[in-house]
Amino acid sequence: MVKYGLDYTRCRWILPLLLGIGVIFGIIALAGWGWLESQTLPYVLQASLWQICRRPDQGGEWSCESLMGYAWGRAAAATYLVGFLLLVICFALAIIAFAIDTLRFNFIRGIGGLLFVAAVFSVMGLVIYPVKFSSEIEMTGINMFSWAYGFGWTTAIMEICLGFFFCCLPNYEDQILGNVKPTYFYSSP
Repeated sequence: MVKYGLDYTRCRWILPLLLGIGVIFGIIALAGWGWLESQTLPYVLQASLWQICRRPDQGGEWSCESLMGYAWGRAAAATYLVGFLLLVICFALAIIAFAIDTLRFNFIRGIGGLLFVAAVFSVMGLVIYPVKFSSEIEMTGINMFSWAYGFGWTTAIMEICLGFFFCCLPNYEDQILGNVKPTYFYSSP
């Protein structure tokens, strides 16, 4: 992995780039209307992290209700938002860590730990939302959790995976910096 796939001088911006992609996915999840949608067209139910909108089956005007009136709605939004803000902080710290010529590997391990904390908050919000939504709000028709909710889970999974990568990267400090003599498996006769 480190010897062939992660040359420090050429690939040092891959991890901050992946964190940036995670931030973009988090923004899509926070702003998206597709957390919950009715499966049949025309839509009779659409929900985001912030509100739910319904309309009659025949069409007509949407009537929207804020989910912030529910304690679970505020809890889901707050925990997911805290996880997203921690992800943004990790993104900024990663840019700082990789921009410095002498890479601070203990600093990178701290970013990994903070990513795990962000993942815990994100997963809490992503679990609270569907459990309480389906038990406390009456839904008509066939409904499904949709694309924006999927982007939320993608962000949480990226936080977990990048957390492992950031925590394990300092174990290969000497290999990344080129301080280890290469081992050759082929010997001439």
